[in-house]
Amino acid sequence: MLLIDDIPTNKIGPLRYRAGKVFPFGATLREDDSVNFSVYSKEATGCTLVLFHHGQKKPWIKIPFPEEYRIGNVYTMLVYGINSETTEYGYIFDGPYEPEKGLLYDKNRVLLDPYAKSISGRTVWGKKHREDEQFVHRGQIVDEDFTWGGDKPLEIPVEKLVIYEMHVRSFTQNKNSNVRHRGTYAGVMEKIPYLKELGINCVELMPVFEFDEFENSREVGGKRLYNYWGYSTVGFFAPKAGYAASAPLGMEGYEFKHMIKEFHKNGIEVVLDVVFNHTAEGNENGPYISYRGIDNRTYYLLTPEGYYYNFSGCGNTMNCNNPIVRHMVLDCLRYWVTAYHVDGFRFDLASILSRDKDGAPMMNPPLLNNIANDVVLGKSLLIAEAWDAGGLYQVGNFHHWGERWAEWNGKYRDCIRKFIKGGEEQAPEIIRRISGSKDLYGEGGFESSVNFVCCHDGFTLYDLVSYNDKHNEANGEGNQDGCNDNDSWNCGFEGDTDNPDILDLRFRQMKNLMTILLTSRGMPMLLSGDEFGNTQFGNNNAYCHDDEISWLDWSLLDKNKHLYDYVKTLIAFRKRHPVMYTGSADGEYNGTGYPELSFHGCRAWDIDTNSPGLAFAYMYAEDGQKYGLKNNTFIYVAVNAHWEDHDFELPILPEGYKWELVLESGGYGYDGSGRICLKNRSTAILKAN
Repeated sequence: MLLIDDIPTNKIGPLRYRAGKVFPFGATLREDDSVNFSVYSKEATGCTLVLFHHGQKKPWIKIPFPEEYRIGNVYTMLVYGINSETTEYGYIFDGPYEPEKGLLYDKNRVLLDPYAKSISGRTVWGKKHREDEQFVHRGQIVDEDFTWGGDKPLEIPVEKLVIYEMHVRSFTQNKNSNVRHRGTYAGVMEKIPYLKELGINCVELMPVFEFDEFENSREVGGKRLYNYWGYSTVGFFAPKAGYAASAPLGMEGYEFKHMIKEFHKNGIEVVLDVVFNHTAEGNENGPYISYRGIDNRTYYLLTPEGYYYNFSGCGNTMNCNNPIVRHMVLDCLRYWVTAYHVDGFRFDLASILSRDKDGAPMMNPPLLNNIANDVVLGKSLLIAEAWDAGGLYQVGNFHHWGERWAEWNGKYRDCIRKFIKGGEEQAPEIIRRISGSKDLYGEGGFESSVNFVCCHDGFTLYDLVSYNDKHNEANGEGNQDGCNDNDSWNCGFEGDTDNPDILDLRFRQMKNLMTILLTSRGMPMLLSGDEFGNTQFGNNNAYCHDDEISWLDWSLLDKNKHLYDYVKTLIAFRKRHPVMYTGSADGEYNGTGYPELSFHGCRAWDIDTNSPGLAFAYMYAEDGQKYGLKNNTFIYVAVNAHWEDHDFELPILPEGYKWELVLESGGYGYDGSGRICLKNRSTAILKAN
């Protein structure tokens, strides 16, 4: 039954239409099969809805919005008779073209709806939809129906998370991944049993918002290079169709939802890496896609001369603390939480989100405040990459709002890398990092720290111990791209080698890094493939490679099974002992009669935490009653980053307790005398309960 306000009043061709509803923005399919279109523009003088049959170059109909269909700064229209399954749409905006003022209206361009839930043209990865022209971004109308069967975001306590960062395509694209649908959401689903066995309970997906892999595509040495990582968003509300096996059928949203549902069934959260700091429109020479032709001065930070500020390093910077942009970002995050049941977000270059309209850092950025205190996002995990390309580095000083925001702890990464390769000057800092970085986040604030050794940006774990220098020649940029300060060490030979002594040292070093990472307080994050020694052959900036450089080599899982088993055992051990991921500050005594976390030198209880050194140990005293466990447990982690062997005196335990070995990375001796000997550059974990 149509209400009076839903009865169409106008007709054009076979379609009928009338004034629509302002909210929600975007194209919304209604129960009566009509479609509500709603789009914001403050400075346009007119707007036209443009409809295409799927895949056609020319529109089949254009419907100008009558002036009475504009409410405030919103153009809205309700259209009847559209076949939503075969229709693509866009908008034409009329208005002044005055670049020096930041006004870039062009009534000859069809623009993408910023709220489009699906975007046509890239349904098959690496295949152009229209070979004879530049990719035209058009919205598609989606049916949001999906049977969730009681599913909801998992809301796992943050201190219990073990995060696994992955690129959807790289994870399974290699033939030896042995999945049916390689490089897709469906392919990731096939690997859920593997992730569950490893002990992962949170995956962090690199960008899955729609992007164009052909952006800045080029050939180098006869090989096609792409915008592979996708840190260049085309549409914030649409999943990347090229990652879906079912995208040619228009079912990428369904496939993505099904993947999340399966992750949740297996107790694994899904966090999205989101990029709100810039868009794919680039600088003054970039393409028109949507924002610059809809409301350029609202969406971007502009200089007084109308040029783009570039704090992102990618050509433009979004005006994130403008009220309209804030609302768009919040609408986007809420949409992914409600429509897709996403568990949280990692914000790329999040420091940009704290800049004002002139690019200056704000004391209390309203966007970060709004996200932290939003009613829909109230249980979502929020992780900030607390720096940007404009030099704003906020690790430890990001805006937390009651510990709602966690951070990628770049200081943890830098410190542990330098220490393990022999940087004795890092000793005082590594103790702080293992303790949960209380110097950055306060006593007990280690839940704000996402600890990591490697991530997508930089060397893999294997390459970190195999290369002194980056080897990015295949990127076609003269090896000038990528970070030069990797804090890596090749263990005596650059690159691959068959030398058993060097290989033994490399695997010891990888295990040492994993030992510290997974026994530190804070949320540990692993880079996918690091658990079995995946390599990028020394490339520390594989942003453009859709090939063996980026794809995980699953044959290494068998070859390096000992490393996988080591990491798997570490994760399981961490999960069994909550004292390592929660509890009181170090030095505080508990029901065991010992400090909950204490640090030791080669002699028990004897350490100068302000002096350099390469051999130390730390002990957790787990109060069984406090944590609801059967017994008290003592956990002793010995670290020898020195190039010489060292003896460690074990702390004396209460009567009836005896130290037993849990793990060692490559050289350990114990005769029951109360001392252990650690081989050079090795670690060991002992426990007593």
